[in-house]
Amino acid sequence: MEVYIEPIGRLINEFSKLPGVGKKTAQRYAYKVIDMTETQAQEFAAAILNAKKKVKYCKICGNFSEEEVCPVCKARDGRVICVVKEPKDVIALEKLHEYRGVYHVLHGVINPMEGVGPNDIRIRELLARIGEGGVDEVILATNPDVEGDATALYIAKLVKPLGVKVTRLSRGIPIGSEIEYTDDVTLSRAFIERKEM
Repeated sequence: MEVYIEPIGRLINEFSKLPGVGKKTAQRYAYKVIDMTETQAQEFAAAILNAKKKVKYCKICGNFSEEEVCPVCKARDGRVICVVKEPKDVIALEKLHEYRGVYHVLHGVINPMEGVGPNDIRIRELLARIGEGGVDEVILATNPDVEGDATALYIAKLVKPLGVKVTRLSRGIPIGSEIEYTDDVTLSRAFIERKEM
């Protein structure tokens, strides 16, 4: 005998396809949907369909946009380009309210183990943007992991000969942590990238 009736089992199965959602969380989500009023469920479904229908990628930077060109590319000076892995990284950086340049979303990183090479992500598009002129600096803001570092190094080797300044986000010990509990790689990076006071 099936544990769930078909509609609930199907809903749990769909929720469990989302990243970071295990079976128990998928069950909670499914039960929550079932407890919604029909109006709430329709609004929830409409929000999903609306996002899927209206959200596209900016033709310049590759970030989420409702139009061909995103608001950031329309409004900001393109002399500094911050390169990130995914659109969600743009959102994280924008929350800081510190950066005033534009972005370039790679939609992935170089990862030979997963069969992702330089031609599978938006590196050519970045080089084309730089080739149009007017770019003074490229900030490499990929994740500080093996794939992110390899991607940043690869891009730096392509961009530096073009006469454009290439920088990488600094790394170090997170605020509020203790040195004794910091891993060796982070501690080493913090020591190497120390700044004069």
